[in-house]
Amino acid sequence: MTNTKDFYKAVEERRSIYAISKEQPVSDERIQEVVEFAVKHAPTAFNSQSGRAIVLLGTNHDQLWDLTKETLKAVVPEDKFSSTEEKLNMFKAGCGTVLFFEDEKVVQGLQEQFPLYADNFPRWSQQSSGMLQYIVWTALEQEGFGATLQHYNPLIDDKVREQWQVPENWTLIAQMPFGKPAAPAGDKEFQPLDERVKVYK
Repeated sequence: MTNTKDFYKAVEERRSIYAISKEQPVSDERIQEVVEFAVKHAPTAFNSQSGRAIVLLGTNHDQLWDLTKETLKAVVPEDKFSSTEEKLNMFKAGCGTVLFFEDEKVVQGLQEQFPLYADNFPRWSQQSSGMLQYIVWTALEQEGFGATLQHYNPLIDDKVREQWQVPENWTLIAQMPFGKPAAPAGDKEFQPLDERVKVYK
């Protein structure tokens, strides 16, 4: 029963935390364990296990947000870049980033093996990635981190691939900067559940 309560509490307290610091509540090794556990146990269509992750810590984390800033500076109008730069600096202020990928070779292999469902496999792949992201996010929250989910792909894909020798068949899906919370998340409003959930007995 205790574990059930812990799970519900983690689900409730997982929020988008933008103000983060480089302080780490747990070790690099524990962060690796969390991500590896999530990748291993996240559900996937046809047990495809197509999810991939790269964990960037220390200077590698900083390099990601530096190259993201460099990339965006080339495409965002100069008079609007200051707010973009401010946001990127918030992400860099954290201690790490998880990059989420899907292995397109796996997805394409399933399309060939099961042509009847070929159109569905890319959609199922995205759903599986979403579940993996959620597991990591919630687990990081349990370890004392705050995180957000970002999507600067495909703008940064080529630079990320080059910098960290990412296999060609891995497609970048999302980026999750994390660190110890420096400020709490704001209040969250909820829409009425009776408009969102229907139960028939």
